[in-house]
Amino acid sequence: MKKFKLLSLLLIFTVSATFSQVKISGVVKDEQNETVPFANIVFVGSTTGTVSDENGKFYLESDKTYTKVKVSFIGFEPKTVTVKSRDFNLIITLKEAASKLKEVFIYSGKIKKKGNPAIAILKKIWAKKRQNGIYLFDQYEYEKYEKLEFDLNNVDSAMKKSKLFKGMEFVFEGIDTSRITGKAFLPIFINESVYKSYGTNKNGKSFREDLIANKNSGFDSNQNVIAFIKDLYVEYNIYDSYIKIFDKSFVSPISKASGISTYNYVLTDSAYIDNKWCYNILYYPRRKNELTFKGDFWVNDTTFAVKEINMQATRSANINWVKDIYIEQEFDVLNDSVFLLKRDYMLSDFSFKKKEKSKGVYGRRTTMYKDYDFNKVKEAKFYNKEIDVYDVSIYNKNDNYWNAGRQEKLNKNEKGIYKLLDTLTTVPKFKRIYNLVSILGSGYIEFNKFDYGDIFSTIGKNDVEGWRLRVGGRTFLGGSEPWRLQGYTAYGFDDQKFKYGLSGKWMLNPKSRLIIGGGNRRDVEQIGVSLTTTNDVLGRSFASSTLFSSGDNTKLTNINLSNLFISIEPRKNLEFRLGASYRTLESASPKTFNLDYWVDEAATIKKSSSIQSEIDFSVKYTPNRKTIGYGVERNEVTDTYSTLFLNYSRGIKGIFNSNFNYQKIQFYYRQPILIGGFGRMFTTFEVGKTFGEVPLGLLSVVPGNQSYFTIENTYSLLDYYEFVTDSYASIHVEHNFNGRFFSRVPLLRKLNLREIVSIKGVWGEISDKNSALNASNIKYVAPTKGYYEYSVGVGNIFKVFRIDFSWRGNYKNTPGANNFAIKGAFGFHF
Repeated sequence: MKKFKLLSLLLIFTVSATFSQVKISGVVKDEQNETVPFANIVFVGSTTGTVSDENGKFYLESDKTYTKVKVSFIGFEPKTVTVKSRDFNLIITLKEAASKLKEVFIYSGKIKKKGNPAIAILKKIWAKKRQNGIYLFDQYEYEKYEKLEFDLNNVDSAMKKSKLFKGMEFVFEGIDTSRITGKAFLPIFINESVYKSYGTNKNGKSFREDLIANKNSGFDSNQNVIAFIKDLYVEYNIYDSYIKIFDKSFVSPISKASGISTYNYVLTDSAYIDNKWCYNILYYPRRKNELTFKGDFWVNDTTFAVKEINMQATRSANINWVKDIYIEQEFDVLNDSVFLLKRDYMLSDFSFKKKEKSKGVYGRRTTMYKDYDFNKVKEAKFYNKEIDVYDVSIYNKNDNYWNAGRQEKLNKNEKGIYKLLDTLTTVPKFKRIYNLVSILGSGYIEFNKFDYGDIFSTIGKNDVEGWRLRVGGRTFLGGSEPWRLQGYTAYGFDDQKFKYGLSGKWMLNPKSRLIIGGGNRRDVEQIGVSLTTTNDVLGRSFASSTLFSSGDNTKLTNINLSNLFISIEPRKNLEFRLGASYRTLESASPKTFNLDYWVDEAATIKKSSSIQSEIDFSVKYTPNRKTIGYGVERNEVTDTYSTLFLNYSRGIKGIFNSNFNYQKIQFYYRQPILIGGFGRMFTTFEVGKTFGEVPLGLLSVVPGNQSYFTIENTYSLLDYYEFVTDSYASIHVEHNFNGRFFSRVPLLRKLNLREIVSIKGVWGEISDKNSALNASNIKYVAPTKGYYEYSVGVGNIFKVFRIDFSWRGNYKNTPGANNFAIKGAFGFHF
């Protein structure tokens, strides 16, 4: 969903004087007029330089005065060119070097590994491979300053004159130029934070980070946009084999495992940096369409610790909606074993297209570190204590504090952002644009203290209700309110019945997130589409209202569900919940489907509806889950975290005419796994058992999928109610190779397709007593031999679609069995 919010921004946002002394751009070519990719361009007399891209193009600037640049690349004679302070569209032609030199270093366009001095230096870096210096001490602390920014880029005269900005022309007074790309951009958002960070490496690693101050402008009240920007910040270590960015694993240029097989390395220069003699090594990828960088790094000649590095993702990398990624890191090298990160800068250019002139949005993050201290010992309990993020003083620091607390001063245009949005919010046209972004991102239309929606659920269709219309809404007091009410009503044109749902939540204690809530829902639902179930009042399964489905879709149930609950989060991402529920279940289409069960042992009297009172207790743990907002409901920054869920429920006979006594225990575990350059794997494991005799509506049905779409945690080749169990164990494994193999096939390389494979399996059984209780028209069959299916798929088709080909592994002779299916899915992924 967060990717969708980014695309919404791009749909809407498709020069002031600068202070740099020298700005140049151009292209590097050879004598045959062919471009020279990955050439090294550096200002003469400095260490300021860049590397040309895959098309030989480059941009370089400096705030100092230089009149010459030196251009070099292995196999060509170095060339020095005189430049002006503003010299654009340069064409620099390199002359091939002597053939003997070319034979030593060049082979089929790639640099030989044997005898390469750059690789010799790289091996010394590995020999002294280290972690960040803070991990070499028993304890450490430092102060961190973080600045996150969003900017519209490629601002030109056509954009200024477009009807979109009519009446808002004043925003262009803040135009700046990127020192990385040379493009004009307009700042629209800035978020600043100051943190105090503490850590220990003794007796297991512990870390605590306290937010000391925060200030933002731009989309400050839109939690969805802020959540996406927060996700730009990722922890990475250049000494790791892979660097994770946007859930993709890029091969690190310092990687011992894959570096030499992935990159070409060239020793290009040596110079003093901060009074330390350093070597400069240029690197670029050996192959296109892989998740790689180009750039250079400076490494000290005695410690072989990296002093500076810049990494720019290649344009051909198989990543969507991102045209450019640029990273800079600077280190303070103290001695042979300690190097400390001083500055970290990351720029991402989000755009629909990767063409040079296509418009987009910059996401920039600058992080700076200072005041390292390794001598203050903290007790273990110190790291378990969390700062009160609700302290209003964090968000109300005055200008004097920020002038002293910033480790990097804001420029004129950054300062102007804090005033820009105050002015824009008074412009009616901007309000309309802003509201459109919010609607597309959240699915709700904002009114005064009330949101109408979810608009994406307005129209539905199934075999019982026919066409269905739904209207609903929720209270909204800014996004961090301690309570919320929400509800809906719906009408089916075939069954001519109204349905509704209503729920409320109230957070009693923000620090421990002590929440009470409850609600009631009367609706038509397709039950049995999830093994692990909850008593979420407003939750309704995908299969209950699908416009595109196959087979018999009349096995729907009328449900009347009421619940009360209390939950608490004693530690971050650890939630305990105690609840009570009351429900009635009966068939929504008695002529084609029923939930009947025998009331007496002689099987002479049966009942078509069930009434059940239940209490439940659950524990949910989501390590590394990041959220934003402090209200009763929060937005997730990312969904790539582990989930462990344990639920115990007990049905109590006799309370409010409840029919059954039983106990049920369920466990759910979902784990995403990044496997270096081989993509990402998702594994889901579920296990559960019901103790006692219960009818069909309370059993565990193996979730089928009769839609034409690939649905997570369902079985693509099973129909609804094909397998019914009271004990089960299920595992789903899906792996996305992110184009690892397609990128090496010439005809497929440019399509940026991605390979997907999966296998799913489930074992289950049904007791004789539960089978004897059954009087429905569903014959109980349990996968006692273990059912499995497997699939192969192709993803990233037109960047938004995937197609899966699924085969049934066994139970192929079951009457009406689907042994093969083709299903698809839409989604926005990087």
